[in-house]
Amino acid sequence: MFDDYFKDKIPEFNINNSLFVARPGLPFIFSSGIAFFIAWFFDWNVLEILFFAFFLMTLIFFRDPRRDTPPPGFGLSPADGKIIRIDQGAICPLTQAKTIKVSVFMSVFNVHVNRSPIDARLDSQKYFAGKFFNASFDKSSELNERNALVLIDDQGREVVMVQIAGLIARRILSWVTPGQYLQRGQRFGMIRFGSRVDLYLPPEAEIMVVLGQTVRAGWSPIWRYKD
Repeated sequence: MFDDYFKDKIPEFNINNSLFVARPGLPFIFSSGIAFFIAWFFDWNVLEILFFAFFLMTLIFFRDPRRDTPPPGFGLSPADGKIIRIDQGAICPLTQAKTIKVSVFMSVFNVHVNRSPIDARLDSQKYFAGKFFNASFDKSSELNERNALVLIDDQGREVVMVQIAGLIARRILSWVTPGQYLQRGQRFGMIRFGSRVDLYLPPEAEIMVVLGQTVRAGWSPIWRYKD
């Protein structure tokens, strides 16, 4: 379900996060760490191993490495993962415009913090309740729980990002609000435990990735404009 808590938080900490983990993961990390300490203190060997394993898993999943944004000139990937779909002439389900669709699939081993691909104003944001099919399936774009964000850049071009929950992911987080100006590479949300982000780009965009390519949020080029 959509987490309204983070929508009211100041966006600055998402641009310059001084921690090595995403802040929404802190409750999971602290609770698993405390559980491990209790099990260790009372010498509960089996639980000690289980809680320590869970503690390491939460640290890995919620990691949020610092990344310097590359020079302008192209749009960046909004997510870490693998390019699983490039669809020329796709119809954006939110705006009904003809677009180029690029899908990035995030496994449980990827960084799950999402970043803005461009400098742009967040024109609108809409949450859709849904199911939890495997995010690599085509039908997940229309049936899964998702959160759509419409970005308008300084030239008036429209880019739509859709965060899609997957088979294991059960919570989409977004801490930005309509009217807010997002900086290129700025953290705007995350999806927990395996998921996908779809990009709907203007038809004039020149795609710079291929199917199967591994990309990183806020770093890897996805497209540029031919003009």
